[in-house]
Amino acid sequence: MEQVFDTARVAKNRLDAFRKGQAGADFMLGIVAEELADRLAVVERRFDKAAELHGATGLVAAAALATGKVGAVERVEADPAFGAGAVAPLELPGLDDASLNLVLSPLVAHLINDLPGYFIQIRRALKPDGLFLAAIPGSGTLAELRDCLLAAEVELYGGASPRVIPFADVRDIGGLLQRAGFTLPVVDQETYTVRYDSLFSLMADLRAMGMTNPLIGRSGKPVSRRFFLRAAELYAERYADTDGRIRASFSVIYVSGWSPHESQQRPLKPGSAKARLADALNTEEIRLKR
Repeated sequence: MEQVFDTARVAKNRLDAFRKGQAGADFMLGIVAEELADRLAVVERRFDKAAELHGATGLVAAAALATGKVGAVERVEADPAFGAGAVAPLELPGLDDASLNLVLSPLVAHLINDLPGYFIQIRRALKPDGLFLAAIPGSGTLAELRDCLLAAEVELYGGASPRVIPFADVRDIGGLLQRAGFTLPVVDQETYTVRYDSLFSLMADLRAMGMTNPLIGRSGKPVSRRFFLRAAELYAERYADTDGRIRASFSVIYVSGWSPHESQQRPLKPGSAKARLADALNTEEIRLKR
C-alpha cells in the first residue's frame, strides 16, 4: 500500500489544533455532527454500544447521544490530551471484533493511507446488523485553493508540488464499502460553501482545523511571501463575490453501511420473481428470439 500521508505529521497537526482550541474552528465538525445525528435519529432501532473514531472535540459523540438512540459512546483518540476514553492511532483504531453496534467516523477517513483496511477493521468491529456512519471530505473540497496555489507556483517557479491533499470520489467510497463487506451501503455528498475575507484567513482556519499539508510528497523547499501574495491575487480574481469575499468549498461524503445479518433484505435471484412485470403493467410480454 502506497503511503500518501505522513501519519506522524497528521497526528501532530490535529493535536496542535486541538490544544490551541481556536473558537469557531470546529464549524465543519459541528455541521457534520448535526447531519449524522439527523441520519441516526430516523433509524428505527437502538444502539447500545458505540464508538466515535478520532472526532477531536467529541461533538459527534455528544450529538449521537442526544438522539436517544445510543446507549453509550466510547471516544477513541490518538493522544490522551484529547480526553477520550481510549487511545489508538488513526490507521489502527484497535477495536475488538464484533464488539460494537455503531461506529462513527467524522472528518478523519480522508487522512488514512489504507482506507480499504480501515473500512474492514470497522466492519469486523461491528456486531451483526451493526451500523457504520461516516463523514469524509471528498472531491471538490478546497478546489479553489488547489487551483490558485498550483497556478501561482507554476507561474513563479515553473513547476508545482502537491499542496492540497487528494480527496476521494463519492463512487470510489461506495465501491470500497462493498469491498469491505458492508451491506445496504448508502453514499451521498453535500457541498458547503464558506466565505472568507482572503486566502490568508482561509489558511488560518485550515491550520486551526489541523488541516495543514501532511503529504509525504510535499516539497521541502520554502516558498516566498510573494508566492502566497500571488495566490491570494489569483483567488480574488477567480473566486470572489461582488463584495470582495472569496469562496471555499467543503464537500462532505456521508456514508452508511451495515454489517451483514440474516434479517437484512437481499436482492432476488434472477428468475425468482413471483409475478411478471407484463402483468403489473397490463401489457403483453414479447420474447425476443436469439
